[in-house]
Amino acid sequence: MKMTVPTMLTLARIVMIPVLVLVFYLPYKWTNFAAAFVFAFASATDWLDGWIARRWNQYSAFGAFLDPVADKLMVATALFLIVQSHPTKWMALWAAVIVGREIAVSALREWMAELGQRAKVAVASIGKIKTIVQMVAVTLLLYQAPIIGIPVFTIGEWMLAVAALLTLWSGFEYLRAAWPSLREQAHAGVDTQ
Repeated sequence: MKMTVPTMLTLARIVMIPVLVLVFYLPYKWTNFAAAFVFAFASATDWLDGWIARRWNQYSAFGAFLDPVADKLMVATALFLIVQSHPTKWMALWAAVIVGREIAVSALREWMAELGQRAKVAVASIGKIKTIVQMVAVTLLLYQAPIIGIPVFTIGEWMLAVAALLTLWSGFEYLRAAWPSLREQAHAGVDTQ
């Protein structure tokens, strides 16, 4: 297994998951800042590992597998923490939409890879926009406290709703891209279970 700088950053992101949980539950006033910082730092490493991989051609099969796993684990953990500390129906709904779509798209990508057509469900621009909105929303929701009178948490709630809607849109785009292959396999009588 080739250990590249992007892969090390991805592994660091996975290590940050228990750190996020631990910091989130510490009984101090500064923990909201620390949790938001850990999540924002992890989000920055997500961007950085991709940039380094492209800039210096440091790709590896292990890194390509691990990167989306690390992202989904970090986001799902952060959303579970937020919903647990603010258990409203809307927060739970937005989190369920985001986590559910991630599971569905991961399964779709895996299935398309088995058909040799993974490129048809590559990350699209709407997925990248969704990721940015989602990362900012989660950071604000973890931070919680107003900054110079600005209602950070409320802005985070609205941004999470937008991220959930973008999540549905990008999920639909992935499905639409894969649909011809799905139909072709269904008509060919291939067992998809």
